Amino acid sequence: MRRSNLPAELNRFVGRAAEQAALAALLGTSRLVTVVGVGGVGKTRLALRAAAGAQKRYGDGVGLADLATLRDPDLVAHAVAEALGLTDHTPRPPREALKEHLSERRVLLVLDGFEHLVESCAPLVRELLAHAPGLTVLAAGRRPLRVAGEAVFPLAPMDEADAVALLAERAAEAGAPVLPGVPAGPGAFADPGDTEAFADPDGTGAPVGPDGTGALPDPTRTPSEVPDVVRELCRRLDGIPLALELAAGRLPLLSPEQVLHRLDDRFRLLADGERGALPRHRALRTAIGWSHELCTPGERLLWARLSVFAGPFDLEAVEYVCGGRELPPERILDLLGGLLAQSLLSREDTPAGPAYRMLGTVAAYGAEWLAALGDTERMRRRHRDWYMGLATWCELEWFSPRQAEVAARTDVALPHLRAALELCLELPEDAHLAQHLAGTLWFAWAGCGRLAEGRYWLDRALALDSGHQEARLKALWVLGYVAILQGDGTAAVAALHECGERAGSSGNALAEAYATHRMGCLALLTDDPARAEELIGRALDSYRELGELNSNVLMGQVEVAMARAFRGDLEGAVVLCREVREICEERGELWTRAYALYVLAYAAWTRDAYGEARELLTECVSVNHVFHDLVGLVLAIELLALVTASEGDPAEAAVLQGAAVPVWDAVGVRLFGSASFGGPGELCEARAREALGAAAYEEAFREGRGLSLDAVVERALAGRRDPAGGGAAAPRPFRTGRSAGVPGTRKPAGSPTGKGGEAAG
Repeated sequence: MRRSNLPAELNRFVGRAAEQAALAALLGTSRLVTVVGVGGVGKTRLALRAAAGAQKRYGDGVGLADLATLRDPDLVAHAVAEALGLTDHTPRPPREALKEHLSERRVLLVLDGFEHLVESCAPLVRELLAHAPGLTVLAAGRRPLRVAGEAVFPLAPMDEADAVALLAERAAEAGAPVLPGVPAGPGAFADPGDTEAFADPDGTGAPVGPDGTGALPDPTRTPSEVPDVVRELCRRLDGIPLALELAAGRLPLLSPEQVLHRLDDRFRLLADGERGALPRHRALRTAIGWSHELCTPGERLLWARLSVFAGPFDLEAVEYVCGGRELPPERILDLLGGLLAQSLLSREDTPAGPAYRMLGTVAAYGAEWLAALGDTERMRRRHRDWYMGLATWCELEWFSPRQAEVAARTDVALPHLRAALELCLELPEDAHLAQHLAGTLWFAWAGCGRLAEGRYWLDRALALDSGHQEARLKALWVLGYVAILQGDGTAAVAALHECGERAGSSGNALAEAYATHRMGCLALLTDDPARAEELIGRALDSYRELGELNSNVLMGQVEVAMARAFRGDLEGAVVLCREVREICEERGELWTRAYALYVLAYAAWTRDAYGEARELLTECVSVNHVFHDLVGLVLAIELLALVTASEGDPAEAAVLQGAAVPVWDAVGVRLFGSASFGGPGELCEARAREALGAAAYEEAFREGRGLSLDAVVERALAGRRDPAGGGAAAPRPFRTGRSAGVPGTRKPAGSPTGKGGEAAG
């Protein structure tokens, strides 16, 4: 199954026909192509256009890693893994996981905005290309990577024809009057092969040009009747697309002559002050600086403050971070609208709802003004406070019907959460906030498939002496939890032992309960179910005494059920998991419920109720896939394979068993080294081998190993396959009761207090 995370184009791509063809040809002959050019020249847009055009050549997908918002060079490999859809739970370095993942795949990786991280990007790209012969890298930045075999594609500004066409089209989109003699709108200076560029409003089959006649504009040159003032405006902006788009945003209010006159005044001032700057840099700064001057005072201040955002942001975040006496929150929406109308912001739809984004070049200009105002550190702290509050809200709402929304919102907010963690780690007096935030995000690390990144932040935060016991205790038990799921028992024991000792001596009963709980979890995964039941049972008693009820507590009950099942008390396990399912359904909790359904599915299989077991496991697979929880996903797939074999389809069972292998590779130690968890797989293999014979089993197993994760999930959700060739209705896929849109309530900005949610401890 081909996978791509390339964004859809928000407006029509104009011009650059020769550059598109040349870049496409270069991608066909070089495994590393870097588009280089000055800021605002259109590197990203051209690279994305080329990547979209080349998608069909890459059977394993296209991944875009936007590195512009990243500040920590150690997170480059994490960002690349995320772009490629690679979830790896092991404690190995992400670059090792990437090499293994890409070794036999045909993938196009797009790296955008890497120039500030070139010292980390270049070695990673070199290493990946050496180990993955099917990998092609298309990079876009202001400088080359300087890696052997790199083909550098210098991107110059637009020629006059394309510049005029872009100015006209963007001006028309902004609602400006049609420029005299310049075609505008869809069809203006279109590529000859762009069949969608012209409309047929009367249904006659005759294309209609932008002037309302049947005459099509010349796609190869600017018409001679284009006024000199328009040509001069494009020349003064040096054909730089971003500068042209900023100028186009002013044409609804000003004539081309007025725009040119104001630009000339600004350009003379800039040239006097920056004689050493390259002309193209001056042209862009002229356009941005002129746009800045034409903004209202409120818009200029908001522009400066928005520069602290590291990725897409929503209205509520802007109101909190940027609002104040000078910018009352009730004015923010109108000011955002003004910046949006001037092309200084773009609007996009994210999985968490509508959001805004500021281009890096524009944000950099705003950051200079913010620094000149002496307000950078205050704004960074406000930004951090908002996203710490968002993390707290998400942690509490994880145990609610909004769980899917929380996962989506956390995913979109990840660049901001990274920036918040980085700021906390920069300031010694804020070390406790780093520990608190890294611990608060346990649900993102353990529940949403980000164990490796969670381990990175937890290790860094706990390396500091914060002097705040409660924050450290929470980070310690979360680190123990993450390390257990990574298969790193040594690190888990060290963290949980310290947490238990500190909590016991300070009288923090809740943190001590969490440490005890996770030690029990470790016992469960190392085939000591009696010890697991004793430890987790003790923790559950403490939770009840303290009034603690959340996803972690219910997961503890499921873990006790597993321990009982492993000890032969399947009836007791079913009672516990039915209780968990009931509570989860009352609360709208999905993640823990999926693990309870897994145990209930196993119980159904033992009763030969294969249809019931399949239905339960189908929901497990769907939920765990939504949350990128590989542990729950692979356990469900392996049990589903056994159910499939029991239904009389050993070939499909062998395919599912093979498909589980690469998922286990991403989790870490297969089945955690546990004989108890390995029981269903061993029984399934024995039955399938006996039914198929060794050769047929191995062939089906290899087929499964070659499937992508999405293909495995799709296959698992397809329902029972008729080995004779018939089919069966697929079970209904998992759907949340709510959309993953932005919650209507306002999130708090601050630190969590009290108990009754995951914030406690």
